[in-house]
Amino acid sequence: MKKKVSALSFALAGMLMLAGCGSKESSGDAEKGGKDKEFKVGISQFAPHPSLDAATEGFKKALADKGIKVKYDEQNAQADMNNVQTIANNFVGDKVDLIFANATPSATSALNATKEIPIIFTSVTDPVGAGLVEAFDKPGKNITGTTDNHPDATKKTISFITDEVKAKNIGVIYNSGEQNSVVQVKDVKKIAEEKGAKLVEVSVATTAEVKQAAESLVGRVDAIYIPTDNTVVTALDSVIAVSNSKKIPLFVGELDSMKKGAVAASGFSYFDLGYQSGVMAADILSGKKKASNIPVELPNSLKLVINKKAAEAQGLQVKEEWSKLGEFYDGK
Repeated sequence: MKKKVSALSFALAGMLMLAGCGSKESSGDAEKGGKDKEFKVGISQFAPHPSLDAATEGFKKALADKGIKVKYDEQNAQADMNNVQTIANNFVGDKVDLIFANATPSATSALNATKEIPIIFTSVTDPVGAGLVEAFDKPGKNITGTTDNHPDATKKTISFITDEVKAKNIGVIYNSGEQNSVVQVKDVKKIAEEKGAKLVEVSVATTAEVKQAAESLVGRVDAIYIPTDNTVVTALDSVIAVSNSKKIPLFVGELDSMKKGAVAASGFSYFDLGYQSGVMAADILSGKKKASNIPVELPNSLKLVINKKAAEAQGLQVKEEWSKLGEFYDGK
């Protein structure tokens, strides 16, 4: 009887050893599969917009550079708030591995849709005020990302308008329904008043209202400033047309819009900003970090750029000494 038990024990031990070897191979295969896994990432971009487009490309480039295999579901809400929530809900239903939210409405909708799927945002002006994160250094939720609100950007541009262009009345067009725009206009007003200038505000709800808003500023302002407002920037060509025809210098909140036909902007590369967000996403997808532990980041660089051609078109004489304040845009 003892011999039978011993034989049985030996057989069971052998089976356990084989099972152990099998488990080790499975673990190795799992690790290899994890490394080679193709992740599903949902991209929610709020509107067609040169800066937002650049940020999306930067995001994807970072993941590619990090060797992360991704299948993208890229959606654009066309600046429609109803669309943006539907996009977020669909991503959750599809069980994507991560959501990239490009602009404040996209980030807000994504967070409303899920508290589990990690979310990386970019092009967000005030992530704390928008209720996306608890603090820059400690987001505290399933969301983090990059902000496009460099603390010195607005001050540099408005100072240029008041000190160099000598504008006393500055027109601002924005959508009061966009949290990021409300924050920026508040900052612009404070800086302008400190410089002895007055802000003339015009609010719009849709892109169709932008041209009329620009026309309403004719004869009332010495310059126009457009923040990084998705609604207005989408229809920026109409503002440029008014500025050119009525010789009102136009200034904007980011470099991509400046290149289209504004006199100047103090900004940074949105491609680089998106790239910063992509690095965060790579760390999350690879399992190195969690969104709640990654601090919100500011843009890595900032510069004032002056568009000579636009300045001349809008009746502004370019001074060569301005090169000491920033750099001239050469059209490239």
